[in-house]
Formats: sequence, C-alpha cells, structure tokens
Amino acid sequence: MKLMKLFAKSILITFAATAVQIASAQQTIKIGVINPFSGPLALYGGEMTRGFELAADQVNASGGLIGRKVEIIRGDASNPQQGIAAVEQLVNRNKVDIFTGTYISAVANAASDAASRYDKIYWETGGVARDLTERGLPNFVRSGTYAVGFASRSVDTVKDLIAPALKKDIKDLKIWLEHEDSIYGTSIAEEQKRMLEALGAKVVGVGSHSYKTIDMNDTVLRAKRANPDVLIQTGYVPDGNLLHRTAREQGFKPAAMLWVGTGDTPETLESVGAETLEGVLVVGWPRMDVNENFGPGANAFLNAYRAKYKSDPIAPQSMAAYVGMQILFDAIKAAGSVEVEKVRAAAAKMDLPEGSYATGFGVKFDKNFQNLRASPNTAQWQSGKMVTVYPKKAVLPGVTLKNLSRN
Repeated sequence: MKLMKLFAKSILITFAATAVQIASAQQTIKIGVINPFSGPLALYGGEMTRGFELAADQVNASGGLIGRKVEIIRGDASNPQQGIAAVEQLVNRNKVDIFTGTYISAVANAASDAASRYDKIYWETGGVARDLTERGLPNFVRSGTYAVGFASRSVDTVKDLIAPALKKDIKDLKIWLEHEDSIYGTSIAEEQKRMLEALGAKVVGVGSHSYKTIDMNDTVLRAKRANPDVLIQTGYVPDGNLLHRTAREQGFKPAAMLWVGTGDTPETLESVGAETLEGVLVVGWPRMDVNENFGPGANAFLNAYRAKYKSDPIAPQSMAAYVGMQILFDAIKAAGSVEVEKVRAAAAKMDLPEGSYATGFGVKFDKNFQNLRASPNTAQWQSGKMVTVYPKKAVLPGVTLKNLSRN
C-alpha cells in the first residue's frame, strides 16, 4: 500500500511538472532568428538581431503580446544548408513559434521553405531577393522592401540626383552594373538594367562576382575598359569594400559611384577610408538621421539602441529589423494568435500609410505578401559620415548633395 501511494505521488509530481512546463511555454512566444552569427557576415546578422531584441524589449515592457512574453532565440546560418539545420534545431529543441531574419537572401530562401514544413510563419525583414515572395510559400511574409524596391530607388537616384549633378540627361549616361552573384544581387541587377534601359540610359556592361572573392582586379579592368560615367555595385560588405580598394589601386574613377544594399557602415569607412568614399552614394535601409515627419520614432530607436548596447548602430539594418518586428507584433495582436493562417489573414488586412514607422514604412501587402509600402533611402558619404540625401521628404533641413566627382 505504501509503495502504491509513493507511486501515485510520483505520478502527480510528474503531471504537475509537465503542467508547469506547458503553462510556461504558453506564456512565451518564441521567435527564432535565422542569421549569420559566425563568419564574415556575423557582425551584420548580430546587428539585425539587435533590432529584433529592442522590439521584443519594448513589447514586453508594455505587458507582452497577446498576454505572453516574447523571447528571441538565435539560429546561426551563413549558407542555405545551415539555414535548414537551424530551423530544424529551433523547432525540435527550442519549440519556437515563429521564424524571422534574414541578412542573406539565399539563407532566407532555404530556411523559410524548411519552416513551411513545420507550419511556422517566416516573417522576413531583411532578405530582399525577388524570388522569396514570388515562390508563393504559404507561410512567408516580407515586411521590408525587396529587389524591385532597391532597383527602383537606385534608378531614381541616377535620374534625380546623379544625372543633374553631372549635368547630363539620363539618356547620355553610360552605366556599368556590378553585382554579387547570388539571388540577392542578381535579382536587383536584372531590375536595374530593365528600368535604366526603359529610361534610355546606356548600360555598357553587367558584371558579377562572389561576395567571398578575394580578387577583383579583372572585375575592375572590365568596368574600366567600358569607361562608364556611373558605377553601380550591388553586394555585401566584403566584396563592396574590396571593389572600392581595387578601383582605387587601378585608378578607376567614374564620375559617380552608387553602392546598393551595403557600403554605409563603419567597417567600410575603416577599410576604405574617408577620402576614397567622399561623395559615394549608397542606396540602403533607412538610417536614423531621417526627418521625424518621414520616420516617426527614429530618434527614439536610436536612444533605445544606445541605452541597451552602449554604442551607435553598426548598420541601418537594425532599425529595419526593429520596424519589421513591430509590424509582426501588430499582425499578431490583430490575429490574437501565432498560427500561420491567422497571422497572414491579419497581415492581409493591414493598411497603414507610409510614414507610420521609424523607417518611413507603411503597410500594404500584395497577393504574395510583399509589403508595397517599404522603400530604401539614398545616403551619401560626406566627410567620413553617412547623410541621408534622398527622397526629399526624408532629408533633414539644411542637408544637401555634395560633389560626386571622382576626378
């Protein structure tokens, strides 16, 4: 009899412990972040994740999300295979509810497909490759801009800033397009070429390279022979920095340089130098120096970042990630759930004008769940600092475009 009582007591304790574990899990929304946290791009995977963490801190401080605390859990992935493995680990070991990311589009492509097999939402804030939304995955939503947005902003920059500054009609400009060769760089460059040629610009060449390359001499030689007025480079930080240095070494000085996606960070300044960067334009994620009428809350984000991390942001991707997470939280609140179908249904109904968030984003999703009211901005290197110069409504009073000349 005594043995039976002890056995029964043991069963009750086990049930109680299980109930506590279940209750604890129900009280937490676990969000798995798929990003590079090791390797050459780890700095930027970590920077994006800081934005997610700040958004989670903010919602937790206000009582949580649909009655639950939000927890950010990292999954390290620098290539597609690691992205799949990270998803499987975070589902099976950490029991995550939702996935987000991603600094590398190719990783986002593989990881979001893996997440769909577990019926988990993949809320993209960073990956910009065009194909990510065009696949029609039933679990995918992209709250940030994408390849067409980056291409459109870069072409508008050529038309509205570079051509007037060089005192030329866009039809008289010769342009070389260079891009890293994954789905990220390729999809943007394809759109750039199509849009530029539609405006009558002369695309005198298109080059591609791996962002991991260690030698860009041939790349620069090919572009230099074409003698373009404008060099447009789409890539990541390592290849962009190398291209700057190689162009300098070879004396390649087109009248204007436009970097797309990256090229606006302290790492680039340290690697390349302020003199080489002076006047270079960068189409990238909206920065914290935007006009508050354009991006309400940008200053508050900057202050929160400094308070938590004791430094200024390393890259603007952190604020884009922060805003992307805020949009996700708004969708979850409306859905009252983290289930894929309910979150996507709530997202489909969102209709907020541009200027609703710190990046200047609004929200309106198309049939593929691409946010149509999210765009990058254009900034310029001026005396060793990045300054937002386009679009006009994002620019602070007194800020002007400086000389573009490379000669």
